[in-house]
Amino acid sequence: MIAHLLQSTIFAAAVALLILLLRKNAAYVRHRLWFIASIKFLIPFSLLVSIGNLIPRHIAKPSAQPVWIVSTQEIIQPLTTSTAPVEIHAPRNYLPATALALWFAGFAAIAIWWLIRWRRVHALCKSATLLKGDFPVPVLSAPGVIEPGVVGILRPVLLLPDGVRDRLSPEQFAAILAHESAHVRRRDNLTSAIHMAVQSAFWFHPLVWWIGMRLVEERERACDEEVLRRGIRPETYAEGILEICKLYVESPLACVSGVTGSDLKKRIEAIMRNRTALRMNFIRKISLAALAISAVTLPLTLGVFNASPIHAQDPALAFEAASVKATDPTQRTPLDFRITGGRLVSTNWTLANLIQQAYSVHYYQVLGGPSWLADARFNIEATAGRDDVTRDQMLSMLRTLLEERFRLKVHRESKEGNVFVLTQTKGGHKLTQPEDPAKRPMVRVMRNTPPQLPGVSYTNVGQNATLAQLVDSLTNILSTPVIDRTGITGSFDFRYDYRTLDAPLEAGPSIFESVQSQLGLKLEAQKGPMEVLVIDHAEKPSAN
Repeated sequence: MIAHLLQSTIFAAAVALLILLLRKNAAYVRHRLWFIASIKFLIPFSLLVSIGNLIPRHIAKPSAQPVWIVSTQEIIQPLTTSTAPVEIHAPRNYLPATALALWFAGFAAIAIWWLIRWRRVHALCKSATLLKGDFPVPVLSAPGVIEPGVVGILRPVLLLPDGVRDRLSPEQFAAILAHESAHVRRRDNLTSAIHMAVQSAFWFHPLVWWIGMRLVEERERACDEEVLRRGIRPETYAEGILEICKLYVESPLACVSGVTGSDLKKRIEAIMRNRTALRMNFIRKISLAALAISAVTLPLTLGVFNASPIHAQDPALAFEAASVKATDPTQRTPLDFRITGGRLVSTNWTLANLIQQAYSVHYYQVLGGPSWLADARFNIEATAGRDDVTRDQMLSMLRTLLEERFRLKVHRESKEGNVFVLTQTKGGHKLTQPEDPAKRPMVRVMRNTPPQLPGVSYTNVGQNATLAQLVDSLTNILSTPVIDRTGITGSFDFRYDYRTLDAPLEAGPSIFESVQSQLGLKLEAQKGPMEVLVIDHAEKPSAN
């Protein structure tokens, strides 16, 4: 939300600078630009970026999977194949709920305030009588002291106070009607109502109220310019507006387009000067069109280039022979997944498990798919036909196999979700330099089950490991994305112990307490971007 407000503020500032350059052009141009600045508050750039993310970029070679991931997956596989997230009791943060309650209170107050004002106008319309006349919309006459104005959005009507025709000269009355007909043609009530929605949603931002005043100002000036272009004398028009001001009060709602809105003194001066606004030349029209297109295409383009790549399936990276069979539900077969040389064996795994392994994602990152995705189990035996293949190549072959036999279609996208942010404590981290930098990087999770205590405790050991490896291990444990904001680089050794939620306090510290006290790092729950893999289509494979 903060990023969206900042983007909208910067966008409005850019529009203000552009309007400054167009101050001698027609008012309708400036009104449209202010309206675009208003609409920007309802359309976050992140939405356009997300749309761009839907367009996957294909790359030929899958990203390498570090050796330490293999060790971790083999050790804690039973913990990560569950289809239910692990409940983690993070410290509660009441700030979001408080902010939401405050926002809703302001939203409700503004909505009620405008509803009361609208009821006043609606009551006048109910008591009005229909008049005959040549006007684009029905004309109603109602008792009261509200100025003439166009009321309604889908089926607008012109609401006139009783006796207004008798208090103005025919020329003045014709000028007022010309002003109101301009509001009808421009659909000013619709644009005003949309900005009222922006003000309701972003009532706390002073900029939206300032934009609202600019919209009313340019709206009235645009109508003034149109009236004068019809050949009505400036003196007659100005006198008619001043007479309305003396006799009637301004409309209570911005979406009721009257005649006396905006800074009346400046309007009268502009009417009397009757200067011809500069026409938009070809260069300026092209420039404005280019800027408008850029405002939409740049976030979309950013989304495309930031989209997580879906690995292109190289036809050469396919198994020479593969067998896929449904597991017999009457047999109790242990879970197994092994890649040895050019051979892959998967026993009693679900398609959800296979997708997690093939695409290197966690279970909570897999969205969509048929109901059997995490229930039906399969046995797979596949050979590459040669031994000189890497694990990455074998996983690429597995992706090809899933596409061919399960008709699997997926795409990656980013969404807002619960994350944990990892930072250093005030005293700094307690990671130690590697005892043997030449050793293979590895992170291991070892299960400790004290016989005298219920529940389970674990020991997490890192050898010559980076922060990225620690973060991925924590992501496995928490079943929630962990974002590294420690700023720590290099490789380290570390060790920390923690208990599961069902273990008593005597079994050891929680994961949050352990990371903070033993590693000098801190885990905080926040909202943030989370990459997910969306299942677009999947079918059960036919029998071999």
